[in-house]
Amino acid sequence: MMSGTAAQGISSCAVHDSSLPPSGAEFKTKSSGGQPAARESITMRTMKRHKGFTLIELLVVIAIIAILIALLLPAVQQAREAARRSQCKNNLKQIGLALHNYHDSFNTFPPGWIGVAGNAASPAGASGFGWGSFVLPYLDQAPLYNQIKFNLAMNHADNLPFIRQKLTVFQCPSDPKPDTTTVDGVVMATANYVGLFGTTEVDECYHEFEEDNSLVACNGNGAFFLNSKIGLRDITDGTSSTLMVGERTTFTNGTEKHYATWVGALPGVHEALEGAAMVLSHAENGPNHSLKNPDDGHGHGHVHGEDFGSAHTGGAHFVMADGHVVFISENISQTIFRALGTRSGGEVVGEF
Repeated sequence: MMSGTAAQGISSCAVHDSSLPPSGAEFKTKSSGGQPAARESITMRTMKRHKGFTLIELLVVIAIIAILIALLLPAVQQAREAARRSQCKNNLKQIGLALHNYHDSFNTFPPGWIGVAGNAASPAGASGFGWGSFVLPYLDQAPLYNQIKFNLAMNHADNLPFIRQKLTVFQCPSDPKPDTTTVDGVVMATANYVGLFGTTEVDECYHEFEEDNSLVACNGNGAFFLNSKIGLRDITDGTSSTLMVGERTTFTNGTEKHYATWVGALPGVHEALEGAAMVLSHAENGPNHSLKNPDDGHGHGHVHGEDFGSAHTGGAHFVMADGHVVFISENISQTIFRALGTRSGGEVVGEF
């Protein structure tokens, strides 16, 4: 057994030896703020560690944001295109209504274009003004219409300031292009809507007239042609199955760009692409034919500048003779599309 004196010495050493760790009671010594000092130190270190993101966390956040943008961007683009497409359709509705208001006033639709030389019809004659110019009063453009001198050629000096006016109702927002184009030194406004000449190319009108002074090819079997005066009575195929006006996008032939216009066919030119084909088109080829078949094997670009076409995916908008607007697929049967292009061909047209 240990003596009392030895036990007391050991106990005294245990109590007073500073090298030993403090007891639980001593460890909980209060800090000046009344909280345990060690716990406060740990909390401070923890708060310092979580003030910002680590590099890995930042990279993860950036990756998530990038994925969300990649998912949302196509949807935003589709929404914008849907809005542009809707505006394009509304433009054609207004044009269809304007054509019918013109018909109510004159009992006929406006001429495709006016061409007279020496008191005789001529595709390159004056005044050149086309169907789009004649419906201006019915498109809330009466002030512009009243300033144009229709008794003079469209390229007369007095008319030059007016034929370059950009009109929103003739613009499809899906087709970015300049506001004007220059043809044979004359600046004209661009457009995206052209009338239906028929099932033959407008260019044949110019060529035949140049070769043998014949106007046979200038009398298209559609709703608009040279000096035409077609009324509802002449559309025996039915107004709901006869094309009137359709979309024309910007076509490129090699390095040249071809635009439509609302003004008319420039007098004095000898090519349809510089004349009547700027306001009229044909149903020989379906919508977007030139966009789907851009090369003819000889290094040329979009060689069918007279075609209908649009910047929309899958087809183009058209206004029918009864005024309603349809979207016609670029994959439509060629036979059906040509039948829609005639006013009195007697064809039976089903669903399209």
